[in-house]
Amino acid sequence: MHLLMAPARATGARRTRLFGWDLVFYLGCFTFALITAFASEFYGYRIWGSFAVAGYGIAAVHSGWLLISARLQREPSGRLGSRWIGIAAIGLLAMLVPLAVLVIRRLTGVDWLITPGSWAAQPEVWVIERSATLLLQHGTPYVDVTALGRPPEVNDYTPYGPVMALFGLPRALFGGSPVANALTDARWMFALAACLCVLGSLRLLNRPRIPVLSAQLVLACPLTALTWAVAGPDLAIAGMLVLACALAATGRAGWSGFVLALVISAKLIVAPAFAVLAVLVYVRARGGKPGGRTALAWFVTTVAGTTVVLHLPVYLVDPGAFIEHVLRFPLGMGLVRSPAASPLPGHLIAGIGPAGNAISLALVGIAAVAMLVWLARRPPATGSAALVRIAVGLGALILLTPATRYGYLVYPLILLGAALTFRAARPALRPPRSGLGTTSS
Repeated sequence: MHLLMAPARATGARRTRLFGWDLVFYLGCFTFALITAFASEFYGYRIWGSFAVAGYGIAAVHSGWLLISARLQREPSGRLGSRWIGIAAIGLLAMLVPLAVLVIRRLTGVDWLITPGSWAAQPEVWVIERSATLLLQHGTPYVDVTALGRPPEVNDYTPYGPVMALFGLPRALFGGSPVANALTDARWMFALAACLCVLGSLRLLNRPRIPVLSAQLVLACPLTALTWAVAGPDLAIAGMLVLACALAATGRAGWSGFVLALVISAKLIVAPAFAVLAVLVYVRARGGKPGGRTALAWFVTTVAGTTVVLHLPVYLVDPGAFIEHVLRFPLGMGLVRSPAASPLPGHLIAGIGPAGNAISLALVGIAAVAMLVWLARRPPATGSAALVRIAVGLGALILLTPATRYGYLVYPLILLGAALTFRAARPALRPPRSGLGTTSS
């Protein structure tokens, strides 16, 4: 599949500004990677940082050379004058190479040890792979933490929906030998899902030219590159969310609802996207006329029905375990308290005590009301507008909720970057086909 990239050359003062932005961006990323390489407590983070400094360093040097050439009014010849050179260096040295190294390093067997300095994969990778094994053996990915014969610990929990276990199925079904374990590492599955969702979204949008800034936010940002190498589930979820938005923006209300149900059934944190996509579907389908109500009903029915079908069988196997893992633990009400923490406002406010926790939750509620008012007064009519609203909503939730991690900010960054590509899409979008889609006007 041939994907078009936005022209990476500009002229005059604009070219100088773009090269200057690239240099500042890559130097900031380089600094982050350097600090991570030397200061992180996690082995995987340090390995990522060691390779990433090379990728970001090459990107910074290349951007500096382009900036100097622009100020001297010299035009670099050939492909070396493209701003995509830096993106390519980061993709190779800050994403693919560290992931391959960490997958191989993981074969030495350091999972489940209480030693972050030896982890070649973050705990979510092990937990999701284990959840797939449990799903095959017991029909539920959730263990009864009250029947372990010992006090439960944080890694006994699977704080995801049942769909997340699907990413661990290749390891559960085909793992065992070193080669098989390397090939079925869940991080490859997360990366594959994210890439397929991106390709599918671009195809739905008639393969728009991708702005370099979009690639910097979606791909080259350290949060994305680091997550790609050491964990990955958030990238798969973000990719599926972008695909759901692309489907809604091109008039495929049913398919959008189906993909969104998969997203919500994997990670509940993205559930607020439902309200935004529902409004987009309604506005997109014939401007709110009767066809819009039909599309909205189809979207809502698909989301609700698919979500129930995905959750009910697992819930019926062990209702108590389901509630403990999926609801109580993420809310900080489980037998073990969630270790999610970060220097973000919500966590800092909640650290004051019970009053601080109440204030943090109240701020989340205020943000939710503000988002609903924004949706009512300025309903999104395009995919890019919907992505911006989802990014703002998730960003507010991540910043204000008591238990959170700064790594979750990868969601708004990816969604904002995707919005730039959606905005660049040609007006004549591919019409929906028969099936779960609805007819667009």
